[in-house]
Amino acid sequence: MRIRAGYSFAYDCPAPTPMLMMLNVRPERSPDLETPDRLITDPPLGYRTYLDAFGNVCTRLVAPTGRTRFSADFVIRDSGAPDPEVPDAEQSPVDGLPDGVIEYLLPSRYCELEHLSDLAWRLFGQSSPGWARVRAIADYAHERIAFGYEHAAPTRTAFQAHEERRGVCRDYAHLAVTLCRCLNIPARYCTGYLGDIGVPAAPFPMDFSAWFEAWLGGAWRTFDARHNRSRVGRILMGVGRDAADVAITTTFGPAQLTAFSVTTDEVV
Repeated sequence: MRIRAGYSFAYDCPAPTPMLMMLNVRPERSPDLETPDRLITDPPLGYRTYLDAFGNVCTRLVAPTGRTRFSADFVIRDSGAPDPEVPDAEQSPVDGLPDGVIEYLLPSRYCELEHLSDLAWRLFGQSSPGWARVRAIADYAHERIAFGYEHAAPTRTAFQAHEERRGVCRDYAHLAVTLCRCLNIPARYCTGYLGDIGVPAAPFPMDFSAWFEAWLGGAWRTFDARHNRSRVGRILMGVGRDAADVAITTTFGPAQLTAFSVTTDEVV
């Protein structure tokens, strides 16, 4: 399968404004690119990239006064297979986890374990450890939260999403990640492209998507609490403890987003 993906958005800045962006696919997907995943700016700007502590590709630049447009358009190969399901994937004991995985058991900006720990153990403590437990958590988050772009709130935490029972894809992911961590299952937040490939088109504008991965059977396994089904054509851009680690853009000064679109389509 071949997928055409990209984005186009613009910011208006009243003064030169430093920006940090996470817009590239993860390095492990780079070999699948048929055309370059390259940031284009209008006006042309200099920028540099680096890998952050989570292995994500980050871009630094300074947007000038006025309007700056950012875009990319690339083609990437994909297996066309749905997200793998591994029902026999086991939960690892905490003392057997790799050092680099331990941090995904800790509280983070949007994943406050202290408010949901009792609930997690009450709801899932008697479930079978491993894949079945994470599947039950994803089911719960999917049913607990009502989706709507009008519900988007950049400060909403996992506990607030649970209590308000509304949100967007990041809220589903935050709630599921938090419940997993409460039960000693390492879980990390993921963001990237997910088009309506192999499913009916959603009646919403295309956007970047959020899902989560749980450490089971010695590997990161993909779960999607919002859609709650295996999907085709997922293109990973960034991973982190929560959305604070994988913000698409961070502006260090006033900047108004004036246009935004995302493309993710199968090339036929």
